Amino acid sequence: RLHATDVTSSSFRLLWPQLLSQETGYYTLEYAPTAVPARRRTQQVSGAHTSLVLSDLAPETTYEVVLIPESNVHYFPPQTTRVTTLAEEISPAQVLISESGPRSFHVSWAPVLDSVASYQVLYGPLPGNSVKVLEVDGRHNSTVVEHLAPNTTYLVTVTAVYRSGKEKSLSAKACTQEGE
Repeated sequence: RLHATDVTSSSFRLLWPQLLSQETGYYTLEYAPTAVPARRRTQQVSGAHTSLVLSDLAPETTYEVVLIPESNVHYFPPQTTRVTTLAEEISPAQVLISESGPRSFHVSWAPVLDSVASYQVLYGPLPGNSVKVLEVDGRHNSTVVEHLAPNTTYLVTVTAVYRSGKEKSLSAKACTQEGE
């Protein structure tokens, strides 16, 4: 009867039936990764609640969750459930180059995640070490790179800057068309 919904890589929502009220007691919630029970965390929840979001969890991890109704009126047995968080989504997982012309091309990437604050698109001709950077808002998944040299191969690297400060990069090669 205790179950989870809205499971992500770092959180899930627990739901349970209304057993207590504000006046008749409270719940003690204990949860830990099944592989490391010593990392148990405990939380107390008002008797009026029937749901709670647990966050700051590890990705791809199974958690053992125990809900203990602490009632001053009736005895309720503890309720348990197991919830496995999802794998952490990584962006960019793919970078696509399209609409290539002599002086520009279009760069797009996926997936777009809420956890990404911004993207940096670095590009420069190969071989060479002159690199330019475009900053792209984290809500967008494409940009146009312009003012390029015709008939040139460019290395394009899309870096996702996560809100946590972590960064993930993926590169692709792009070739501009021959000029007139």
